[in-house]
Amino acid sequence: MKSIITLPASSGALAFDGEPSGAELDAIELEIPLILAEVELLDAEIMTLDRPATELDERRIRRARSRVLAERRDLTNRAAGLALSGGVA
Repeated sequence: MKSIITLPASSGALAFDGEPSGAELDAIELEIPLILAEVELLDAEIMTLDRPATELDERRIRRARSRVLAERRDLTNRAAGLALSGGVA
């Protein structure tokens, strides 16, 4: 069994300043449409917690679920495209 040895914090490559890197910010920016779609779905579901769902509520939830699935598909395709073109996914 190998032991884990911590390196000194003076190493510039390993220092953590508490801020996300540029690559992490780019990844978050790519995921923003999916995050917003998931929030919309959550809002639609929350509205039906304390009362029976009406037909309009059911349509709103179905539409929100479809949007989440479409955004997941688009995000996967964008990530695959970046990987094929040599970008970081």
